[in-house]
Amino acid sequence: MDILSLNRIVSSEKESLKYVFEYLRNSNNKKDNKIINTNIKCLNHFKDYYILSQKRVKCAYCKHTIYPLKQTLLSKLRIPLNKTLMLIKMFELLISARKTAQELKIAYKTTLKGYELFRKAILKEIESNQPLFKGEIEADEAYFGGKRKGNRGRGSLNKQIVFGILERDGKVSVDIVPDVTSSSLLKSTVKKVKRGSIIYTDKWKGYDSLMFCGYRHLKVDHSKVFARGKVYINGIEGFWSFAKERLIHYHGINPEKFILYIKEMEFRYNNRDKDLFDLILNLMLKFNW
Repeated sequence: MDILSLNRIVSSEKESLKYVFEYLRNSNNKKDNKIINTNIKCLNHFKDYYILSQKRVKCAYCKHTIYPLKQTLLSKLRIPLNKTLMLIKMFELLISARKTAQELKIAYKTTLKGYELFRKAILKEIESNQPLFKGEIEADEAYFGGKRKGNRGRGSLNKQIVFGILERDGKVSVDIVPDVTSSSLLKSTVKKVKRGSIIYTDKWKGYDSLMFCGYRHLKVDHSKVFARGKVYINGIEGFWSFAKERLIHYHGINPEKFILYIKEMEFRYNNRDKDLFDLILNLMLKFNW
């Protein structure tokens, strides 16, 4: 959603609630589901309605009143709905939590809570819709965070090891792994990639066991060339650049919460040509608590 359109929606609480309620109606109508899980007294299903205060909607026919945001993740943020919508937009634009708190005039802790809710909704969506990759696959691992002292590359200490697979002309999927042994890399690959697929990697020995598990394994030696015909991993390396360029703006990430951040990057990359504001709003309304 562009800023001008959003500014009209967040001009008042009633306009914001009207937008979200219509969004719910349209989304549920596409799935041929009831709009609200409640006992509606008339057959008009809120065809005409009034927007009331305290995030309530009243049917113009039967006078039944509902709270459309009740038990959605949006209701967990104790701030006006128009500021919640702006919070989603700021998150989409990668504005820091501190800057967002200042701009929206809300508590810094509230902003952090909102951003974490968005990331948790993203993680839940990814975990519930994990596709099985097939065809031509690129696999690689990368290292995030930690101190720069000591060894580099696969020997780096105090870093988060992230293993990624990318389906060419498709999506990427990442996992945090404890190490880069054959066991760890194979375990992550088998649960996500269909047997018979072609997997391209660099020459790290941890990938050698792929050929014994039903995959065609082709590798490129980066000490000599970056590509050998169709044998390259430029796609997954492009994702690492995408993720690191954005994560560098966070001055230190709690290792226990790093999964939320790297999965956010996966979500952003896979939906980089879509309206991220719309996608996040949908998740906040889709999941209950």
